[in-house]
Amino acid sequence: MDLEKQAKAPLYEALENFKKKRVVPFDVPGHKRGRGNPELAKLLGEQCVSSDVNSMKPLDNLCNPVSVIAEAEDLMADAFGAASSFFMVGGTTSAVQGMILSVCKSGDKIILPRNVHKSVINALILCGAVPVYVRPAIHKVIGVALGMEVKDVEKAIRDNPDAVAVLVTNPTYYGICSDLKSITELAHANGLKVLVDEAHGTHLYFGRDLPIPAMRAGADMAAVSMHKSGGSLTQSSCLLLNEGIDRDHVREIINLTQTTSASYLLLSSLDISRRNLALRGEMSFAKVTEMAEYAREEINRLEGYYAYGKDLIDGGAVYDFDVTKLCVYTKGIGLTGIEVYDLMRDEYDIQMEFGDIGNIMAYISIGDRIQDIERLVGAFEDIKRLYRRMPSDMAFVDAVVPEVVYSPQRSFYAKKETVPIELSADCICGEFVMCYPPGIPILAPGERITREIIDHILFAKDKGCSLQGTADPKVSQIQVLSNH
Repeated sequence: MDLEKQAKAPLYEALENFKKKRVVPFDVPGHKRGRGNPELAKLLGEQCVSSDVNSMKPLDNLCNPVSVIAEAEDLMADAFGAASSFFMVGGTTSAVQGMILSVCKSGDKIILPRNVHKSVINALILCGAVPVYVRPAIHKVIGVALGMEVKDVEKAIRDNPDAVAVLVTNPTYYGICSDLKSITELAHANGLKVLVDEAHGTHLYFGRDLPIPAMRAGADMAAVSMHKSGGSLTQSSCLLLNEGIDRDHVREIINLTQTTSASYLLLSSLDISRRNLALRGEMSFAKVTEMAEYAREEINRLEGYYAYGKDLIDGGAVYDFDVTKLCVYTKGIGLTGIEVYDLMRDEYDIQMEFGDIGNIMAYISIGDRIQDIERLVGAFEDIKRLYRRMPSDMAFVDAVVPEVVYSPQRSFYAKKETVPIELSADCICGEFVMCYPPGIPILAPGERITREIIDHILFAKDKGCSLQGTADPKVSQIQVLSNH
């Protein structure tokens, strides 16, 4: 990484220079620097609305960048150790879909873990690729899916010699990492591309003593959420390419679905955040790691909670662990993660990242302060003292691995009927059911519904999890394939 070059922010600087020229706008957006919508200007501020501009020659164009955006993308690639990069303004969802659509076509097989984000399965619906799931082990205590073991990936490749790619999540939402380097070497030895969902892995490129990131492991492509741990604005992301990937083809694929009206607020935030990470990322993430480890130790001292970390590492299903992820297993105090989540928000004015059946997460990032960590630990202690119940058997949303009967695309577009969830056992699901976050489907199109899965969904619903994906917003009905 060239630190002298990384001190530049060409797109941000071009935007600032443009604003100084006081150009009269006879183009879109129609609010005309906020003048046409005073309430919007009051909400966001003059600086913000004056930066919400249209593509033009001085500011380049995201669909075919030739100047400042192209330069900013090159700097992004240099900062991440990639051959090239693309700015994405549709979140990492669009980056994941661009990555898969660039490599897979209808009928192609792709090897991947079942506990993928819904954006991965959405991409399979779009392109018609067929998933070959590597079933992850479920941790016996915390109840979450672990990483892909190399031997399981090897078996999947051996059983599916016509597969074209392997997709790995690095890290998972819960901080668990597979042996990415070995999987990459294995896949490449068999002629497969390696795609990596690094929505929660931006910091891996800049922090010390963290799991290996995709580009360093030799993966072909990686989708990275700059807006999560990287500090850019929500919905801004990037797609990284290693050597050997046709950049022009990937841009053509991206332009099939990405907006032609890219937000310069999002684009400039990517440029500024990349510069910040390149210049100060190592120091910033050292602080993040220190705060997360401190919180983990303090929470574990309370007893009843289990804030897991590197103690999960076993060299196989948990090859490594991202210690910046502060996930806490709550079953020991007799409460589900979503119950603790609600108490944190409603009683302590603390907004957690997510809560599921067994776990809760606090997302520690470059914007956190030690006094906030102390407040969080104090709230955990208070909740245990005031709300603790006797532990009972609880199901785990992430512990169900359904049987795949048909491909996602075939099932999504098949003729369907709507039935009550309680009566859907043995039917083939025609839509998604998931807790969001983290957005890992409990059911995806083409999977068989079982009594166990129905009980999972009803339990999660009863405990207040945010269930999404079904046409029925109340998640009382579910669409299933007709005549199956």
